[in-house]
Amino acid sequence: QVQLVESGGGLVQAGGSLRLSCAASGGAFSGYSVGWFRQAPGKEREFVATISWRGGVIYYVDSVQGRFTISRDNPKNTVYLQMNRLKPEDTATYYCARRRGGSSDYTSHLAYDYWGQGTQVTVSS
Repeated sequence: QVQLVESGGGLVQAGGSLRLSCAASGGAFSGYSVGWFRQAPGKEREFVATISWRGGVIYYVDSVQGRFTISRDNPKNTVYLQMNRLKPEDTATYYCARRRGGSSDYTSHLAYDYWGQGTQVTVSS
């Protein structure tokens, strides 16, 4: 059974930083790309970032480029999202997800098969 567990969310002032973690059970991330999405109240789930299995291919949504960094530690089955210079508009529930093998549209939630339960990030102004 594949389980993804996010952690690291919280309340932070604008300009601050948080580091999210996504831990996978067993070898659930082995060979797979992983993505981060976020969803604010009343809005659709939005792609944030994705990283390939070996970490050589990374994409970000334009709104976080230069502020967020996605990384992974494969021996630990964990993917991270370092978020710096946070803004109130970054407030959302953040989810990690495993991308289906062979899927190319990394921005679509449909390309991902397993999801974590989410972690709340709140940025105050």
